[in-house]
Amino acid sequence: MSNRISPFSPLDISSPTPFQPQSFDDPAKAVDALTELYERNTAFLIDSFTKLAKGAPITARYRAFYPQVCIETTSFGHVDTRLSYGHVTAPGVYTTTITHPQLFRHYLKEQLAQLMRSHNVPVLVSESTTPIPLHFAFGEGAHVEASATAFEDIPLRDLFDAPDLNTTDDEIANGEYIPPPGEPSPLAPFTAQRIDYSLARLAHYTATSATHFQNFVLFTNYQFYIDEFCNWARDLMAKGGDGYTAFVEPGNIITLPGSSQPEGNATPPRLPQMPAYHLKKKGHAGITMINIGVGPSNAKTITDHVAVLRPHAWLMLGHCAGLRNSQRLGDYVLAHAYMREDHVLDDDLPVWVPIPALAEVQVALEAAVAEITGYEGFELKRIMRTGTICTIDNRNWELRDQAGPVKRLSQARAVALDMESATIAANGFRFRVPYGTLLCVSDKPLHGELKLPGMATAFYRTQVNQHLQIGIRAIQKLAAMPPEALHSRKLRSFFETAFQ
Repeated sequence: MSNRISPFSPLDISSPTPFQPQSFDDPAKAVDALTELYERNTAFLIDSFTKLAKGAPITARYRAFYPQVCIETTSFGHVDTRLSYGHVTAPGVYTTTITHPQLFRHYLKEQLAQLMRSHNVPVLVSESTTPIPLHFAFGEGAHVEASATAFEDIPLRDLFDAPDLNTTDDEIANGEYIPPPGEPSPLAPFTAQRIDYSLARLAHYTATSATHFQNFVLFTNYQFYIDEFCNWARDLMAKGGDGYTAFVEPGNIITLPGSSQPEGNATPPRLPQMPAYHLKKKGHAGITMINIGVGPSNAKTITDHVAVLRPHAWLMLGHCAGLRNSQRLGDYVLAHAYMREDHVLDDDLPVWVPIPALAEVQVALEAAVAEITGYEGFELKRIMRTGTICTIDNRNWELRDQAGPVKRLSQARAVALDMESATIAANGFRFRVPYGTLLCVSDKPLHGELKLPGMATAFYRTQVNQHLQIGIRAIQKLAAMPPEALHSRKLRSFFETAFQ
């Protein structure tokens, strides 16, 4: 077998030099240490694979570990009881594995700084016992050159660690994780491997790098909204950006301030399943907009993955069926409650869990509607209703026996029906991401008001731009708030992770 070995032969473990734990009372220096350790360990895996792919002898199994950060506190107290995050609930040892610390630098610095203020303790940076899968070490966009026969005589998993789905789950976020006796409690809602899994999925579904995602996210179920967002963003870039630093489209196509054209090739090979567009600001304070398409499955999928980036808020802008005779096409519906008949989250978040309206988001959305439309106070009721939105998993629900769904909708006092909003709100609740919904009535099937082709064109032309501007204005209001004020205590359970 020349330089290869029997797959049944025992192999020694080859790893980087063990990292000596370091204590820090400066969050920036702690993140620097995490970054250095992560880059060293991923470089070791990439270098080892590259050498083997070129025919080097197999002498060992290659393994490197995620960095981790840890705190220990002996007190039940913390500094500021107004905060929803940045403190632990009881004395003990808390830890989390870390991936891509450079991508999460701003987030990690903020979380560690708040922990240090709350408990007056240093943080410990060390190597974890969780191996970095080779697939995640390469990261997104990596192109691996290897001979077709480089690993034909021994499985790659015998030489490197692969993603382990047995330990890649949402137990922490779902409130189901119980640390084994003597083991530390979780410091963050997601482990490094869970985050890496989602980063890979985001690149696949949106065709943009995770580095471009912003802290404020707009979801929509119509391309009309994306077209308007792109026109607005490109016009903004051409005029100098107005504080935004770049506009990024699928394929990582970038337009910079002062330019009306993107850099390089502006034609992506194809649009992905859920294309994302990013109007960037320093500190990820800009706006990401994603066309999630139709249905609760898409809504759950994309929010499962965006959640690991720990955004400050996400909002749903889209169309809905108006359920009240007093509504008109083009009216707005601000969700104050959600009726979940989508079922995609039943295993993770039981339907008996209420999804509360968040005051900070509701106020921003209502104020944005007033500013953009010019209606105020009691007059606002002419064009907007608040109430319960029902999200359903059957697009042709109105073809069912009317006695069933219509009766339930009436008993729930529902005012609108769609296929995504409750899913997005429920996943926001589940992952502690502030959420909100503002929909536009596009038809009233219970009252025989269905749009004809010509009517639909006129409706979209006149209403979509206004709806989008309301969403953008609401985002700007939320972005002006301190993160610690925006992240509601309503989203926190009895025993929470310190990281938001």
